[in-house]
Formats: sequence, C-alpha cells, structure tokens
Amino acid sequence: MTTKFDPVAAMADSRHEFGEHGGVNLSIEASTTFTVMAADEMPKIFRGERGPFSMQARNATGGCYLYGRNFNPTVYTFGRMLAAMEGTEAGYATASGLGAIAAVLMQFCNSGDHIVASKTIYGGTFALLKEFFPLKTGVTTRFVDLSDMVAVELALQQTKAKVLYIESMANPTLEVADIPALSAIAHRYGAALVVDNTFSPMILSPVPLGADVVIHSVTKYISGASDVIAGAVCGSEEFIYSLMDLHVGSLMLLGPTMDPKIAHELTLRLPHLGLRMREHSARALVFAQRLEERGAKVCYPGLASHRQHDVLARQMNEGFGFGGLFTLDLGTVERANRLMEILQNEHSFGFMAVSLGYFETLMSCSGSSTSSELTAEEQQAAGISPGLIRVSIGLTGSLEQRWAQLVDALQKVEQPLGR
Repeated sequence: MTTKFDPVAAMADSRHEFGEHGGVNLSIEASTTFTVMAADEMPKIFRGERGPFSMQARNATGGCYLYGRNFNPTVYTFGRMLAAMEGTEAGYATASGLGAIAAVLMQFCNSGDHIVASKTIYGGTFALLKEFFPLKTGVTTRFVDLSDMVAVELALQQTKAKVLYIESMANPTLEVADIPALSAIAHRYGAALVVDNTFSPMILSPVPLGADVVIHSVTKYISGASDVIAGAVCGSEEFIYSLMDLHVGSLMLLGPTMDPKIAHELTLRLPHLGLRMREHSARALVFAQRLEERGAKVCYPGLASHRQHDVLARQMNEGFGFGGLFTLDLGTVERANRLMEILQNEHSFGFMAVSLGYFETLMSCSGSSTSSELTAEEQQAAGISPGLIRVSIGLTGSLEQRWAQLVDALQKVEQPLGR
C-alpha cells in the first residue's frame, strides 16, 4: 500500500507566517523572555493555561510565551512547518538531532523501563542506548533485527518496553523499516513507535504510516548546507507539549534549545527540500545502477536487488525517489580509504567527512567513523563491513563529470572494478 500523503502539498496548505511589518518572511523573535500586559496572566502561563498549545491562548490577547527555553515564537513556527511536512499535529525544534532523540526517549521512559531498538542505528544513538542510559538513567535497551518480526515481537513481549526505536533507513546499511508492520506490533504491546527519519525526509512520512513520534537530525538534508547543528521532534500536540512541561518536560528542563536565528534560517530552506531530495535521489539511483552493472558491491534501496526494495516502494511518497545515499563495499578499510583519498585529493568528487545531506558529496568509512561506537562483533551483526563506504551524493557538477571521476578512482584501486 502506498501512502497518499504529500508533504509538499501539506506544507503549502499550512499557515504562512508574515513578518512583523508585513514582510513575506517571518520575523526573528530574539527575546529570551516575554512580557504580559496584565500581571495575573503570568501565573496562568506557568499553570499551562496560556501557551502555544493552550486552547485559551488561541483566543487570548494577553500573551502566551514565557521564556525562550520553554517556547520561542520563531522556533515554534519552524516546528509547525516541520509538523506539516510530517503530517503530525505539532512539532518543535532542538539544538541537535541527538538532543531530540534523548529528550523523546527520556520523556517516554523512567528508571527501570526498557526500550527495544534496531541493532543497526547511528553510532551515537547506539552509545546513548547501550551505555549512557543504563548508567545514568536506569533505562535499558534490547537490540533486535528489525527484519525479523518474530524477534521484535518477542523482545517487546519479554521486556514490556515503553518504546520501539527505529530508523526509517538504517545508518549506514540502508535497511528499510516496515513501519506499518512494526507499528502494529509495538502498539499490540503498548509501546510507542519512535522513528528517526533523518535519511528520508519527504520520501517517507512515518506518522501517517503508523508511527507515534518522528525525529530528525535537521543538520542533514533539511539544512542541506552542513553549516547548522539542529534537530526536531514531530508528534501529537499532547506529546510535544509534554516535552515543554515546566515540571517534567525533558526539553524544557534539560534545555537542548534551538536558537531562534537558526530556526529562522531553516524556515527559508525547508520550502525547497522537496526539490533537493528529488535531485539527490535521481543522482544516487543512476550511480547505484551503473555500479551494480560494473559488478561493484553496492547497496541502494532503489535497486531491485535491495532486499527491502519492495518494502520501501509500498511506503514511500510519490515523486521523491529512493534517497540520496548508497553504500559501496570495498572489502577492506585500506581499499576504502584509498578510494576516498583519490576521489577527494585527485578529483573534485567529494569530501572525506561524516554527516550527509550536503550539496557536495560526503564519504566516510562507517566502521571506523560514524559506527565506531559499535564493537567489531556488533558491527558484524549490524551488517557493517570494514570496507563499507557510505556515500551521500551531492548536487554539484554534472552527473557524467562525477561518474567519470568515480570510474577513474575505482580503476586505480582495483582494476577488475573498472572494465
């Protein structure tokens, strides 16, 4: 079944926020604190009777913002745009993607609670769940193979987990999650399904597919320029407001607050995210197809040979392709490093750097970088080989120019790959 959700149309139908003096772009609200016109309004704000999600506040004129760490109008507007894109009731932005992940999981879980998570996730998230949470919060995690629905169900049943945590496309192996199926299992056992959708904005809409909360590292595709560290959470109004609660809200009390100047800048990038994702995806597909034809060990969800190609095809929104990332397995870390060095230092193909979603191509050997928090055994279980290169295809240069550079580098690393 293909979802009929259209993130571009949803954003276009959402309310446009004008600037303070009628500007076509919203104004930046740089204040850290906010005034009220009547003294008795302030206690109402502290009690939650006034605020962005308060029904009373929507018809009130006495002010509803309190303090920048709680809610900021510019950050709130950016969150509302993200919520429209993701098809959720509400959204709010954070200072980083990992800040958003930690805040969401801590809001769901108390000491002694459990999480079930994919065994193949971003290394920072893996370290948070495996090492930091048990030590600092008493929350433990069982890692499972998401493609094994029996194992997922058994883990949820045995642990009575509060959360099933997944990535829509796994970092770095590009395993695709069957969100509707995983949602059904999670909800059967009373767990919330939390989805990190960083690799597939626009392409997948997890909440319309059955997820409860969707998270982004806005640093990546949504920003698109590798110049901003940011994150976001989208979900129900009730959940977003709980994150900002003055007494028990993890975002409010831990304080991973987005700067309103950053939020303003990101509101100017979000409208062309769909165009960028289409081009990233189109280029990645051509590269993956050509690499496969040459006999290279390439993994890309848009290839029919990808074991979850059909899983993604039945879930994806129309018109945005299969994503801008593929992996290329060179077998050994030495060969992987040699290929990346040639592509960066002898050509202008891209950069050896972590992260993704940049307008230039970024390449990293995942086992020794973004997945280095996993042991060798854990990497093997997750399907991460020592020579696996994660490639985030950029938008610069012509496709044929970049392809010629890649072929040249492959020929220099190992002649049989460049026939």
